[in-house]
Amino acid sequence: MTKKIILGTRGSELARAQARLVEKAIQAARPDTGIETRIIATQGDKARLLEREAGRKGLFTAEIERALLARDIDIAVHSAKDLPSEMNPDAEIAAVLPRAPVDDVMVSKHPGGFASLPQGAIIATGSVRRKCQLLWKRTDFTVVDLRGNVPTRLRKLVDNDWHSIVLARAGLERLGLSPALDEISFNGSQFFVEILPREIFLPAGGQGIIAVQIRTSNQSMKAIADLVNDRETLLCLRAEREFLRLLQGDCNCPVGVLATIENDKMKLKGQLFTDQSAAPREAEYRGPRDEGERLATRLLNRLRASASAQDHDLAGEHE
Repeated sequence: MTKKIILGTRGSELARAQARLVEKAIQAARPDTGIETRIIATQGDKARLLEREAGRKGLFTAEIERALLARDIDIAVHSAKDLPSEMNPDAEIAAVLPRAPVDDVMVSKHPGGFASLPQGAIIATGSVRRKCQLLWKRTDFTVVDLRGNVPTRLRKLVDNDWHSIVLARAGLERLGLSPALDEISFNGSQFFVEILPREIFLPAGGQGIIAVQIRTSNQSMKAIADLVNDRETLLCLRAEREFLRLLQGDCNCPVGVLATIENDKMKLKGQLFTDQSAAPREAEYRGPRDEGERLATRLLNRLRASASAQDHDLAGEHE
């Protein structure tokens, strides 16, 4: 019987909150197990400025994974969307907690949400996916770069002449900033919150999911992970990650993908931007819930087929 487990996580307020959720789940399943949380600084935490062109694969996860493989920690706790689509074979995502809301939200200084933003409104986001989604619907927007943890981003909204920022709903809620009557209060400032439609703002792969990563060879941690795992969420995550792997996408690639399960059937929807401010390629595929990886292959093939048809139509227009 394992008497003590060391969790590894980033030091941000959100990462600590997510580690506490994992700790709570393990202790509910194994009340006699002691748990220690170890904070690990990642490259993304240390960098003052992240170069967009360099990509973000592993920036917030690599050091934690290295600590796991070095046996400094027993379990690594990650935001699933930060994990590269391909990982070290000696580590695996053994469990996930139940998925939080997957939506993106717009946090604004003024009420009215997306529809009421003035011509040329300044929106801040750190995601190229969200930037493409914003400019797809409103080419007049000025989209500026936004970095930092959630509290830092909210402070930057106060300090700059921006109209709004776009964040993940799950992060706000895990920090206790669930909107009441579509408003949140933060450090004495009042903001207005709108949940953005998934038809436009399809989320990043893994959004809203807390991943529990272990060493592949560690059977005792595997047994504990099994106790806290939400199987449907893990099936959805595997499908989304396989789509990204096949696409060779990471969190710096303008792509959205979302798997959902209803009545034992999985629906996998993908959205891929190839030109900023242009409409994305979109497709979806449905099939048995346990065949997410196969659905991911078919979804990507469908997206590629639609792109080929679009290219053919464009060529015809110029003949």
